[in-house]
Amino acid sequence: MYIAGPRSGDKETAAQIDSDAAASTLLVHDNLSALQPSKRPASSRRRRNSLCQIRSAFTTFITMRPLTEEETKTLFLKLSEYIGRSIERMINRTDERHSFRLLKDRVYYVSESSLKAAAPISRDHLLHFGTCIGKFTKSGKFRLHITALDYLAQYAMYKVWLKPNAEMSFLYGNNVLKSGMAKITESIPQYAGVVVYNMSDIPLGFGVAAQTTDACRELEPTGNVVLHQADIGEYLRGLEDDVF
Repeated sequence: MYIAGPRSGDKETAAQIDSDAAASTLLVHDNLSALQPSKRPASSRRRRNSLCQIRSAFTTFITMRPLTEEETKTLFLKLSEYIGRSIERMINRTDERHSFRLLKDRVYYVSESSLKAAAPISRDHLLHFGTCIGKFTKSGKFRLHITALDYLAQYAMYKVWLKPNAEMSFLYGNNVLKSGMAKITESIPQYAGVVVYNMSDIPLGFGVAAQTTDACRELEPTGNVVLHQADIGEYLRGLEDDVF
């Protein structure tokens, strides 16, 4: 299982951001000095607005940051349930190197070019950047969001395909029953991460295997095969505030 901390390239990118943050600290200091009373009278409201803008820009470097070692381990353990060692392939892509960044308790999968473009934007104006993979709960656990589906599907180890008449039930947030399962990959262990597809190989969501592959063969029609975690119906059910 691949649960190592950030790779050397990530550290270089983080070092660049730390360097930019240090430069911004000097910039903040210079601008704060400029706000001191001078011979020329200035509006107190203008001074307060300038101070807020400077503090907001500087805070971005604090909130948009690389994951800590513990956060990285928690994230990688969760992803490995679905894609195994392919986490490394997500980072070392052929088109452009990607990394994970934390912003307001959410983890984003972002390219280096997008990371550099987002760094100067103030926290108040930065809604999100890259692809939201999920969020850390208050208890420190990591929960995957439906927005991670494209990457889970691309590297998925275990898959389940639904019959056409079972698609709607799953897209309303229900578990996958044996009666709705069309086919399943071999050797799925119990409680492994599973990506759910329709018969056209379109990913519909993901969940946790309620049974092993062998146990599914003997399961009654109303038994659970996959315990629902997320589905693309969330985009229509008004859950975007929680997702983004």
